[in-house]
Amino acid sequence: MTTAATGTAATGTAELQARYAAALMPNYGVPPVALARGQGCVVWDVDGKEYLDLIGGIAVSALGHAHPALVAAVSEQAAKLAHSSNLFLHEGQVLLAEKLIGLLGHEGKVFFANSGTEANEAAVKLVRRQQGQARTVFVAAEHGFHGRSMGSLSLTGKESIRAPFAPFGFEVRFVPFGDAGALAAAVTQECAAVFLEPCLGEGGVVPAPPGYLAAARAACDANGAMLVLDEIQSGIGRTGSWFAFQDAGVVPDVITLAKGLGGGLPIGACIGIGEYGSSFAKGDHGSTFGGNPIACAAALAVLETIEKDGLLANATEAGALLAEGIGSVSHELIAGVRGSALWLAIALNSAVAASVEAAARQAGFLVNAVQPDAVRIAPPLIINAAQAESFVAALPGIMARAAELSGPEE
Repeated sequence: MTTAATGTAATGTAELQARYAAALMPNYGVPPVALARGQGCVVWDVDGKEYLDLIGGIAVSALGHAHPALVAAVSEQAAKLAHSSNLFLHEGQVLLAEKLIGLLGHEGKVFFANSGTEANEAAVKLVRRQQGQARTVFVAAEHGFHGRSMGSLSLTGKESIRAPFAPFGFEVRFVPFGDAGALAAAVTQECAAVFLEPCLGEGGVVPAPPGYLAAARAACDANGAMLVLDEIQSGIGRTGSWFAFQDAGVVPDVITLAKGLGGGLPIGACIGIGEYGSSFAKGDHGSTFGGNPIACAAALAVLETIEKDGLLANATEAGALLAEGIGSVSHELIAGVRGSALWLAIALNSAVAASVEAAARQAGFLVNAVQPDAVRIAPPLIINAAQAESFVAALPGIMARAAELSGPEE
């Protein structure tokens, strides 16, 4: 038997889940949905059920699924040159670096990696190369998330995922996110850098308070430390601007990017601004696949389409519809909504996020229980008003079902 939608042999979700459990490592558990295809903001599972995708591959699928510009760019590049390594250059890598520097609005230089954690690893090494051996301390935020490889994990302020892999290679002082006084006290003369997200992502989509990033900049300047902003989730239009730091009125020394940059293709970037773009010497760092021709072609298509189609404005407008709509829903489980543009969280009054995620999925919406008391919404930047409104309209029923699923013990 074949499915009309995919033209492939029909395989049910349960069968795929069993095969997944038998063949893949158990670090993700077994996902509840087996996706087969997508179009725009809509995806279908292998059993033909349709969902509105409100998580976008964890803020990755900026143009949604099967966007013609992305499909064309990747297909055309694959037919010409799929890989070059860093022994050779190709024009797409140069064009993408030039484009990113132009969007930043500041001089700098780019190192391309394959993911967010790799971009942060590059940033750690860049800081160490620039600051030398005398400055060995880093400052980061509690509940911050910077990745799972050993360097980036050392900066991640979630003890449950850090502790099993300690010790790490350098000292990190963790401070409460948003507490400018605690941050200032932690940044001393032996500090090499401060690593921050402009808004906690995995920590529950928690925006920095007004003035916090400016205070971090001031603390770094006063003590000779570097300011590194992790914009792996917030960058590339997610907050309605190209980069969240632009709204905060600060200029970091290093910025890291990934997720939405490739629109679904794996690419990350570490950008050193001003003098910090030249901190690495030849041989200091590298990546076999970083700046891959296909990934660069995809990223250029993403950036060009965001510009051409006015998706920064759409992110702001659609995000406002979602935030206002969610905020208007009165339910005992909902505490409020936070975030900006198309990076939002439904804050909950108790630890029922998993039930809300399950209820939304049953209703045909994919969201993410990012924290026990927070549900993350990060749809493609192309989401339209009707799609946003359909979720808002369904939310009362979703919350009622979540209350049933969570039971009286919640």
